[in-house]
Amino acid sequence: MVCSVSRPELLAPAGTFEKMRIALRYGADAVYLGGSAFNLRAGASGLVWSELDQALDLAHAQGVLVYYCLNAFAWEKDLNALRETLGVLRRYPVDGVIVADPGVFRLTRQELPDVRIHVSTQANVSNSAAIAFWRDLGVARVNLAREMSLREIRAMAQAQPGLELEVFVHGAMCLALSGRCSLSSYLNARSANRGQCTQPCRFQYRPVAISLEERLRPGEILWEVLEEEGFSAFFSPRDLCLVKYLPWLRRNGVAALKIEGRMRSAAYVALVCDVYRTALEDLERKRFRPDVYLRELRGALQRPMDSGFFLPGAPAVKARRWDGTGAMPMVGRIGESVGEGRWLVQVLERWESSRPLELVLPGLRRPEVVPGAYGLENEHGEKLTLVHPGLRVILRCDHPGCGPDTFVRQHWQVRDGIRQNM
Repeated sequence: MVCSVSRPELLAPAGTFEKMRIALRYGADAVYLGGSAFNLRAGASGLVWSELDQALDLAHAQGVLVYYCLNAFAWEKDLNALRETLGVLRRYPVDGVIVADPGVFRLTRQELPDVRIHVSTQANVSNSAAIAFWRDLGVARVNLAREMSLREIRAMAQAQPGLELEVFVHGAMCLALSGRCSLSSYLNARSANRGQCTQPCRFQYRPVAISLEERLRPGEILWEVLEEEGFSAFFSPRDLCLVKYLPWLRRNGVAALKIEGRMRSAAYVALVCDVYRTALEDLERKRFRPDVYLRELRGALQRPMDSGFFLPGAPAVKARRWDGTGAMPMVGRIGESVGEGRWLVQVLERWESSRPLELVLPGLRRPEVVPGAYGLENEHGEKLTLVHPGLRVILRCDHPGCGPDTFVRQHWQVRDGIRQNM
């Protein structure tokens, strides 16, 4: 029998200091981040040491944990630089270090003997013997391989109950085994296993050979590519979404629920954190509402979502690629106050001030602000009726929900193939 956990940790991505603030604002219990080297999201730029210092102060002041990623696979030529990085990291009170390479683990244990070590999904831990191996070495937590089904997760939790298990619950899925891919190295000489993946699985291709029949299955088309006009991203996997299965994950003792996305937008971090945090709190209150959560997550969609390997053969969750109906993408992000009821705003999408506005507040609170109760202005105080992405304007609004790092959104619809506000 697996012991349930009262409240799994919600672990959010923090590719930049800005995104870390957003994760805190929208309910993360912990964040994972990295520097400029030895983490598997080098493209996310990471945090410089001075930013890490600020991040730790801000997170710890709010009771949020910070895990530092050193989960790239090191080559022999990297070892001296890795030791130097660990020497500097010793000065910072991180709450844990995430590793995948056994050599990186060994050096981390030597240089940071008192810091918790978590094993990354890149280590492909897929059985209870592997969990026991890492537990015996002193690891505090293991992030299971993403290819595990719910039955396999339960079996491993039952066999090794003495170690924290972490599971990815939302975000991009990799074409390769837990991210161990050689496509990027082959096409662009940039290794996915060293944080430099160019994501060739997301590239668009034009099919030449359309279908394949396997020798031992005569008459059966095993693989088929449906040709679209021009190029299409037919290698691209769906996104993972396990929000419907949070009761099962808690009941089966999963200690941490991890959201993928250090290279995703701050708006994505805000919405996904808010949904999963609210879902976990609803679960405690015994009012779990999966349809509500899925409807909200459509606003962060880049690709269709499903349950991945967690529940093989299950239908995709009922959330489809955005089709212009019912979605409310973020149009702006509120920044600092520039006077009573006036806020500096970063515009993210086309924004018409003649349309109602919706504030995206933690707890899935979505108060509407009608035209007249808010307005947009330039720096000279002149009214604006239409603003475009990339601009910084002034939002005039007295709603008590307004504040730094709050996102706002508007309805969109499609007419004659053109995206428009509703």
